[in-house]
Amino acid sequence: MERGTAATPGSPHGHEHDSPAPPRSTGRVPLAPHPDRLLPPEPSQRGIARRLYESVRDLPLISPHGHVDARLLATDEAFTDPASLLVTPDHYVTRLLHSHGVPMADLGLRDSTGDTAPAQPREVWRTFCEHWHLFLGTASRGWLEAELHDVLGVTVQPSADTADELFDELTARLREPEFRPRALHDSFAIAVLATTDDPADDLSHHRALAEDPSWSGRVVPTFRPDRHLDATGSGWTAALDDLAAASGIDTGDYDGLVRALEDRREHFRAHGATATDHSAPDARMAFLDIAEARRLFEAVRSGTATTEDARLLSQQLLGEMARMSSEDGMVMALHTGSRRNHHPDTLRRFGPDTGHDIPLQAEFTRALQPMLERFGTNPRFQTVLFTLDETVFSRELAPLAGFYPSVYLGAPWWFLDAPRAMRRFRDAITETAGFYRSAGFIDDTRGFCSIPARHDTARRVDAAHLAGLVAEHVLSEDDAARIIHDLHDRQPRRAFRL
Repeated sequence: MERGTAATPGSPHGHEHDSPAPPRSTGRVPLAPHPDRLLPPEPSQRGIARRLYESVRDLPLISPHGHVDARLLATDEAFTDPASLLVTPDHYVTRLLHSHGVPMADLGLRDSTGDTAPAQPREVWRTFCEHWHLFLGTASRGWLEAELHDVLGVTVQPSADTADELFDELTARLREPEFRPRALHDSFAIAVLATTDDPADDLSHHRALAEDPSWSGRVVPTFRPDRHLDATGSGWTAALDDLAAASGIDTGDYDGLVRALEDRREHFRAHGATATDHSAPDARMAFLDIAEARRLFEAVRSGTATTEDARLLSQQLLGEMARMSSEDGMVMALHTGSRRNHHPDTLRRFGPDTGHDIPLQAEFTRALQPMLERFGTNPRFQTVLFTLDETVFSRELAPLAGFYPSVYLGAPWWFLDAPRAMRRFRDAITETAGFYRSAGFIDDTRGFCSIPARHDTARRVDAAHLAGLVAEHVLSEDDAARIIHDLHDRQPRRAFRL
């Protein structure tokens, strides 16, 4: 099937590119990110912010949550082209272009139905460059400029006129030794990189890195059991079979499933894991007696359960994760408040993580009470809470973190990892919980080259925020310098037990 085949009317995959046409460039526009970007416009505050930013600009990067595959560093294969590196795998990029009518296949995504062939990388890159103006004002624009300029050495802006030139320039550059994954990892000064891994994963790439005498970095797995806990999903039974094969433990009953999860947690800990990660629809957990948990499991496995039964079993299994964390000390990170895979046809054709996860309203105070009354003051238990609903920052999350020693506040994530949202986060939580109940910064990225760009953005935003407090005489500049250093070093290490 040829690429560009028309889709049914109303389908977001077959629209013509109907985005606003950019002004036709008649020359090369320089790409030169401003050195004071994101710093305050007022001169005296800007001076303070510059000093604070300079004090942390070159700190090693702590990346306790992200989605870079360990295979990238284990194999150290050269990147092939800029489209495959910067466009196709980055759903921040693809979702925005898709919203302007660019079909997913034109961005290189593979259609599992075979209806539309994916565009070739040069065509993907041309499409991206032609629509460069659409990223103006977005957080993605800042990251992309930093990736292109600071990481890859690009000095002209993408456009229809420069697309082919940039594609050829970058394709050649990516073949050079200093742009291979391990060399970039070292140039980024990444101190710790946490990946996100399925419990059934054998972690062979992590093991290969650990056993490679030429590798000196620290890459740790994170235990992500979502598909094994979600009893409402159609793939749950198959997920349990995979877990049984990986652990060697029969998952045909509730007790076996719990033992298999405990076994795989130990496997992950042996490979350096310090945290688990959960993308539940909400933060509710159940702590049922064992007989009721077994009954629910049997009902779901046999197909006789109600939807509510399956949901309650999922909450029970999430509660088991909290109980296990209170025993083995793995940090429990909760990413809640997202309606995953909002568009069924996109999920069917292009799979998950393709840009249509949409925020939901969240509630934590009641939802977390059963967990926190059991484990909230347990010194072995620690949780990092993330949400896409910023209305709960000051109302619920900051008060919870301001009392429970086990609770840390996760950095603004997904739609909220934009500069102004990050500033609102600091304003919302600090007066109640202070700076030291937050978990620092996470980049949460699949785009390898965006890691330094995102950390740099966070450091600039924190420098600007702290400069304002110094100017208001809330903090001394010495206090602000200590805080910004801790936010980008001590706090992520402490919150994720790194």
